[in-house]
Amino acid sequence: MSKTLIRNIGQIVSGDIAKPLLDGDSIVADGGKIVSVGRALDDDADTVIDARGSTVVPGLLDSHCHPVFGDFTPRQRTIDFIESGLNGGITTMISAGEVHLPGRPKDIVGLKALAIVAAKAYANQRPAGVKMHAGAPILELGMVEEDFAEMARAGVRLVGEIGLGSVRTGKDAAPMVKWAKKHGMTVTIHTGGPSIAGSNAIGGDVVLEADPDVVGHINGGTTSMSEREIDALVATQMALEIVHCGNGKTALHALRRAREAKATHRIIIGLDAPSGTGVVPLGILRVLAHLVSLGGIAPEEAVCMATGNTARVYKLPTGVIAPGRDADLCIVDAPIGSQGRTALEALQVGDLFGVSMILIDGQIKIGRSRNTPPATRAAEVVKGQGPAAGGH
Repeated sequence: MSKTLIRNIGQIVSGDIAKPLLDGDSIVADGGKIVSVGRALDDDADTVIDARGSTVVPGLLDSHCHPVFGDFTPRQRTIDFIESGLNGGITTMISAGEVHLPGRPKDIVGLKALAIVAAKAYANQRPAGVKMHAGAPILELGMVEEDFAEMARAGVRLVGEIGLGSVRTGKDAAPMVKWAKKHGMTVTIHTGGPSIAGSNAIGGDVVLEADPDVVGHINGGTTSMSEREIDALVATQMALEIVHCGNGKTALHALRRAREAKATHRIIIGLDAPSGTGVVPLGILRVLAHLVSLGGIAPEEAVCMATGNTARVYKLPTGVIAPGRDADLCIVDAPIGSQGRTALEALQVGDLFGVSMILIDGQIKIGRSRNTPPATRAAEVVKGQGPAAGGH
């Protein structure tokens, strides 16, 4: 891989919520990794990008996706939804279960086979360059520890939303969650009302007994739990997932309670799409603008919720701008016409920021986004080969 230098950066959001802003105006990536962050770095790079005073943030992570295979979703009969997400700043997606596969097998042999093939298929192919972490089995009654061990040996690292299958009580889920964690899997549970035919309502008491890693869509997917149940889950150590395709009111309630509990480091952000709500390429950006402009969280902290927080929960090497981490980066700015002067100020006034360039593993994947409003200051390749501009 070639070496890339981004210079003339106005602001760097680290992705680390403990220190969300970095002092520096330059980033160097080599071999797919960030190698240095600082001021006035002058590296003999193959590609040099002038950020023109705009902001660099880590590539966004969608903590809650429902892929099938490739870049197609039968749920909304849509192709290239992953590529559209890339144009919304998303460089990594995490499956919460391949639930929309036509004829999805629900027997134990079949569900294990689906999880294994999905994990391997997306490991072999990155649609549009996006890192899709898939293979998230939907748990069914009758599974034993060896089932989890078998999947783990084959590369399965996730467990999809508990509650979308026949496992629907805390008593049934708890031993399976323990087996999954023992074998290195990160476990998500559905919460709130049923989302698809055959799924179940899952309340806070079930979540507490099951003890997963992630409280899936704590603000509903799409129907939310009560505020009382949300309060009880904020008081745990589980990751608290806020999604676009959920309840906006309880999203703000969960944020408020997490701030009071000094637990914002446990908030992660996802889409819960493709779903009945649709394909939402700008959904993560919309959640950021919602939480910042209406919830009062600092914009740089909100960005960390959609990047470094999720990377920590899922033990991924991306999501943080620091030496040794994957060089998955978005160059962004306030959109033309915004009352905000920078990308972060745009979020404060409720606007989405404009994406002018995205890199994955240090390589430019797109220039001007075809989905976001145009950035006021657009990054420019001044050395090396530049990307084709997006369009509207």
